[in-house]
Amino acid sequence: MASKPSLALKRRLKAPPEKVYQAWTVPEKMIGWWGAADAASRTATADVRVGGRFHVGFRGNDGDQHDVSGIYREIVPNRKLVFSWAWRTTPERESQVTIDLKPDGDGTLLTLTHEQFFDQKACDDHRIGWNRALDNLERTFA
Repeated sequence: MASKPSLALKRRLKAPPEKVYQAWTVPEKMIGWWGAADAASRTATADVRVGGRFHVGFRGNDGDQHDVSGIYREIVPNRKLVFSWAWRTTPERESQVTIDLKPDGDGTLLTLTHEQFFDQKACDDHRIGWNRALDNLERTFA
C-alpha cells in the first residue's frame, strides 16, 4: 500500500516556546496570524485537552469562507501539539498535524509536520497555505 503524502516545515521564531504555544492554543492569539495575510473575519475556538476540539475560520482574499477543525490527540504544554485536521468542505479528508517546539537560544525552533494527505495536490496546497500562515506567525514575534 502506498504511503500518503506529507510535509514538514521548520521556522525559528523570536519568542520563547511558551509564547509560541499560546499562539497555537489561545483563540485571541490564534486569530492574529492564522490564514492568509489578508484574511478577514478570523474566528477561533480551542478546547486544549486530549479529545478537545479546535476550530479556525477566516475569509480569504478569494472571498470564500474557510473553516478547519480538529481534535487534539496529544498535548505537551509548551512543547508539542498533535491534532486532526479537516476542512468543513472536505471532512472525509482528515489528516494530522504535529507541532514541535524546541527552545533555541532566545527563541524557538518550530517544526510543523502535516501527514496523511488525501493526495499530492492537497499536500502541495497545504504547503503554500502553511508557509503563508507561518510567515504571519513569524511577523507576530518580529
